[in-house]
Amino acid sequence: MKKTGRKKTTHKVLSTIGIVLLFLVGLALVFNQQIKDRLVAFSTQNKIEQVTTEQISKAKHANASFDFDSVQSVDTQQIVKAATNNDAAVMGKIAIPAVNLSLPIVKGVSETALATGAGTMKPNQVMGEGNYALAGHHMNNPYILFSPVTRTQIGQLIYLTDLKKVYVYKIDHKQVIQPTQVSVIDDQADKKKITLITCAQKGTHRWAVQGQLQRVEKATKANLAVF
Repeated sequence: MKKTGRKKTTHKVLSTIGIVLLFLVGLALVFNQQIKDRLVAFSTQNKIEQVTTEQISKAKHANASFDFDSVQSVDTQQIVKAATNNDAAVMGKIAIPAVNLSLPIVKGVSETALATGAGTMKPNQVMGEGNYALAGHHMNNPYILFSPVTRTQIGQLIYLTDLKKVYVYKIDHKQVIQPTQVSVIDDQADKKKITLITCAQKGTHRWAVQGQLQRVEKATKANLAVF
């Protein structure tokens, strides 16, 4: 009888320990995600606030990767690097006020670039010219990186700036496409547009949001406030 009682007690203790461990693991996972989200927000905000026209000018000559096919889901290591040792070359800023998106535009689509903001998809892109294509990560948190792009609607405005001018586009097209439909970012004769690309349907497809250039304004304190 004593041995049976001891076995029951031991089993109960082990069960309790198991439950506590599962709770702690779950708690760690929850807070780990919160920490990652905060680090991403810190990286993007830091780049937005500190970018200068001189940095943007230098960024034009920086080396960058434009191999979008090699892009993987952002992981903790990339996020930590972006927050602590960020070498992404900032080209400007993007804002979509209707969905509370405000990010730095960085050159290329390297891991660090896309853990920081919106990456340029083609070399030598110029704001207000051709098809200005940007890619970004769609995160679990709907408010960071390019996640808000999925909530955009036809008619909403997209703002770009290089701190010298502000470029305003109006969204006129939004669809889910296959990853192989890369022609969506190609330039078109006499068309000045923007294309935003982010993951859809758990990474098997892509959201493509496009807009036409409406106007170009000289950058002022008033119109830069949107960023």
